[in-house]
Amino acid sequence: MEKIIKVNSNAEAVALYGSLDENLRFAEKEFRVRISARNHRLKISGDKKNVDSANHFFQEKLQALRRGGPGPTPAEARRPEPVTKAEVGPKATAPGVQYFHRGKIIAGRSGNQNRYLQAIRDYDIVIGIGPAGTGKTYLAVAAAIDSLRKKHVARIILTRPAVEAGENLGFLPGDLYEKVNPYLRPLYDALHDMMDPDEAARCLERGVIEVAPLAYMRGRTLSGAFIILDEGQNCTHAQMKMFLTRLGVASKVVVTGDVTQIDLPGGKKSGLVEAQMVLANVKGVQFVPFDETDVVRHPLVIDIIRAYEKYDH
Repeated sequence: MEKIIKVNSNAEAVALYGSLDENLRFAEKEFRVRISARNHRLKISGDKKNVDSANHFFQEKLQALRRGGPGPTPAEARRPEPVTKAEVGPKATAPGVQYFHRGKIIAGRSGNQNRYLQAIRDYDIVIGIGPAGTGKTYLAVAAAIDSLRKKHVARIILTRPAVEAGENLGFLPGDLYEKVNPYLRPLYDALHDMMDPDEAARCLERGVIEVAPLAYMRGRTLSGAFIILDEGQNCTHAQMKMFLTRLGVASKVVVTGDVTQIDLPGGKKSGLVEAQMVLANVKGVQFVPFDETDVVRHPLVIDIIRAYEKYDH
């Protein structure tokens, strides 16, 4: 049996097929079908039941793309239970921060991710907590760039604590900047994934975008800025208090972290864990939880997270 799906443009094809055709490869393996894509036509071949399942996956994704959303991820498509109406309703498909970059749509891919993006729009301080791979930092950077381009803020500040995490900074080569720069690399990666290299370089050179270790935030009042604190679970009580009180006029703060991966030495308490109790009743601060169903990395990451959770308990 064969089914044909037509796309309207190169950008739509890139978004539907996935980066490096990852959606096509996923569908062939998951639904046990043969797929060929040529001249804006996607052909699915195989047994009827398998072809119908693969066709449903691509049709649902294509319809969501045309509504302005990303559609189901491979992780969602491989869940044993079907996607419910609640999951594909307004909350799951409501437009958050969305734009094309090199044919790729950057947007929330789950209910929690869309709630996170909406919270970033509605609140001055948003704290996203959940496992690795759930898009906390990536979507925050996307929201920051969107705000900068729309002139809602004048600059972006990306920061994270330089926790040793099993390594001794004193034994690493180079000056202080060279020692802490590897800890900031994930922020650069997210930035460069959403901006052309020349644009990112110009913004960094002019100070419109600043990437710095958390220690450099002390003593500053940050106005007209979108500030992202990554790896917040590795902040101490004093660091978290210091950071959150940097908020200035017309600024927005997003804190991300995973409280199951705390690298603080000597049994120090995590400032992010404490913040959940200290700020629970503070209006204007919104907490957004993430879980394994929000993971948007390789589908295998979900299985790895579940395996470790089972082992740790």
